[in-house]
Amino acid sequence: MSELTAFDNRIDALIAALSPQRRKALATEIAKRLRKHQQQRIKRQVTPEGKPFTPRQDQILRSKKGRLKREMFSKLRTAKYMKAKGSNNDAVVEFTSRVKRMAEVHQYGLRDRPNVWAKEAPYPSRPLLGLDAEDLKIVEDELLNVLAQARPETTAAKSQT
Repeated sequence: MSELTAFDNRIDALIAALSPQRRKALATEIAKRLRKHQQQRIKRQVTPEGKPFTPRQDQILRSKKGRLKREMFSKLRTAKYMKAKGSNNDAVVEFTSRVKRMAEVHQYGLRDRPNVWAKEAPYPSRPLLGLDAEDLKIVEDELLNVLAQARPETTAAKSQT
């Protein structure tokens, strides 16, 4: 956590200098880039720490023979369910209300019913969302891009006065 506070302290002054509209645009762009990175990581079936997801349990009672060949969370990672939002003060990547419960069960390893008629079953923890070093690099790069674009405007204004 100390890495994040050092990161926050370093950029607070730079962000405060931006207009509210520019901060909202920046937060929205950061959220979109973070969502894309989270989607890629979920597709690779890897946690934010770099560990692979716990594999699915074998389903004993199945109407069809064979195993589930579909990867986990294939629909969950789409933009329809995984939303990126930005405001003046924050950038948020979250799941929509329809799949939020399922995502929380997997994120924290809670107990849930797979369907209405089944008994509660424990789910292993499979963190879907989280920050890693690459996410912080994405935020830093986006901030540097915005500050680099804003810099010529301030130097031009200084030269005119």
